[in-house]
Amino acid sequence: MASEIVQQNYTAKNINVLKGLEAVRKRPAMYIGDVGIRGLHHLINEVVDNSIDEALAGFNDVIDIKINKDGSVTVEDKGRGIPVDIHPVEKVSALQVVMTVLHAGGKFDKDTYKVSGGLHGVGISVVNALSEWLQVEVRKNEKVYFQEYRRGVPVEKVKEIGTVKAGVSGTKITFMPDSEIFTTTKFIFEIVSERMRELAYLNKSVKISVKDEIENEFEEFHFVGGIVEFVKYLNESRETIHNPIYIEGEKDNTIVEVAFQYSTAYSENVSSYVNNINTHEGGTHLTGFRAALTRTLNNYAVKNKLVKDPKKLALTGDDFKEGLTAIISVKVPEPQFEGQTKTKLGNSEVKSIVETIVGEKLSEFLEENPAYGKKILEKCLRAAEAREAARRARELVRRKNALDTLHLPGKLADCSITDPEHSEIYIVEGDSAGGSAKQGRDRRFQAILPLRGKILNVEKAKLNKILESEEIKALISAIGAGIGLEFDAEKTRYGKIIIMTDADVDGSHIRTLILTFFYRYMKDLITNGKVFIAQPPLYKIKRGKLEQYAFDEVERENILKEIKKDKSVEYNEDGSIKGIVIQRYKGLGEMNPEQLWETTMNPETRTVLQVNLESAATADKIFETLMGDDVEPRRNFIEKHAKYANIDV
Repeated sequence: MASEIVQQNYTAKNINVLKGLEAVRKRPAMYIGDVGIRGLHHLINEVVDNSIDEALAGFNDVIDIKINKDGSVTVEDKGRGIPVDIHPVEKVSALQVVMTVLHAGGKFDKDTYKVSGGLHGVGISVVNALSEWLQVEVRKNEKVYFQEYRRGVPVEKVKEIGTVKAGVSGTKITFMPDSEIFTTTKFIFEIVSERMRELAYLNKSVKISVKDEIENEFEEFHFVGGIVEFVKYLNESRETIHNPIYIEGEKDNTIVEVAFQYSTAYSENVSSYVNNINTHEGGTHLTGFRAALTRTLNNYAVKNKLVKDPKKLALTGDDFKEGLTAIISVKVPEPQFEGQTKTKLGNSEVKSIVETIVGEKLSEFLEENPAYGKKILEKCLRAAEAREAARRARELVRRKNALDTLHLPGKLADCSITDPEHSEIYIVEGDSAGGSAKQGRDRRFQAILPLRGKILNVEKAKLNKILESEEIKALISAIGAGIGLEFDAEKTRYGKIIIMTDADVDGSHIRTLILTFFYRYMKDLITNGKVFIAQPPLYKIKRGKLEQYAFDEVERENILKEIKKDKSVEYNEDGSIKGIVIQRYKGLGEMNPEQLWETTMNPETRTVLQVNLESAATADKIFETLMGDDVEPRRNFIEKHAKYANIDV
């Protein structure tokens, strides 16, 4: 890291206090987003953020994460160790202050951390408050210090429990998430490892390991090439047209790193980060990069006469997006975040810093490597030609009124409420299920759009071809917010868009095709939390007049166990329960309208999964792997994840 190494003496006086921890257990979602899978894994991220901040300051190069057999998690680093001396204001160990007071830490002291990702977080005290128990071990001053907490309350004072060699330091935290708070306390290895892989790419000096002692899985991440290797990883399934271009620079204590590469793909995959935080909504750093890329490549094209007739076919910023994979990572001393999810950088000065550094360095690179410039411009010119073809196709479609919200598709059964906040649309697989859904719905706020068969795989098609697909035109028209660069999430006709497909292989494929279309051409639907996946039951269990539904194998077995507790139950010779009928639903069409409403569409009783975007870069790679042209990465993905599949035989 090119920034100034900050002070070595990290003591209690560096710990500033912003009080207020009492509400964390009462309103945990305010601090970690939710109390489901996402919020649970956020606990690990909060602990790891502290270790990464030590790395950014130049004092740590190893982070080890372990999911223990009892379900707890251990995070260990080799940083300076949390201060343990007495805090001058709080009059207790600074370690206890950090662990029990919200927003207490060295992040608020400019001399301790020049840049920090933890500024965007809520602090390790929240992890402590939401844990059944937490143990912290600090190696510092040739001694080992220890303290234990129960639901955020210290069991005893900080104590010495051993010694270490001179120069050895670090922090080890083990916590058990509180089952009274979270709907699930099971950590998922892949969710943890994906975030750690991302952090390792962004911090090339750090080696991060993840071990799951329950599932017996292990991964270690250390990428000396940093974000250049990140770009290569994201483009594994694509045919690239040049090696990644890497740019770095520093100005006014802001460090800029950019790596980008073009491929033959039609989609764009650009991810931006500020102090390791994934800025899903972009911001001034992304704006600066785009401005520099457009201006520099345009100037290069004109200077080298690579555009034959600029008046007939002028290159725009959109033409430089097609096939672009890029990582923009900036380290900013005092980032200001804005936007709906607080993941949009607002510092105005960062735009000019990024634009200047990228513009100057890219111009130099292209002058020294003319072959790169020629290949990139050839790609962008083809994109411009496709853009013109798509424009003509859109105009043709508009003339046919397919994109006009006043002319909705005939197959759409619309709802009577026009307020998007109080209405929802079900995208249903097939006419049979569509018929049941239309009869079973609440017509006031629920619209139904049945789709026939599998829609076009947009990963392999240009926009002008996509606009020729009748099913996709029906989707565009029903949602009513445009497509691609013209898409405006504010114009969406429904507050919830729910994908409802069969619980079989074909249904999963159709769901993936629809999600691919949304991700590529209506991404704001996902980032704004408007896309959901319906969860129809897999089984109906009937005993006499009693009917119960099971959404998976585990729930089915639990229902059967409860039935067996009834002493009046009679059994067949083979041990099965007499008079019980178990129906396995192969498709939505097998349910009558009343059953579909009761199990899958009634907001009071249904379960729907919200589609979110934790990492745009990872999501892009998965879509490209599953839906792209390259077979080998898809085969590897299927083999690796086969154990999670639910396949009907």
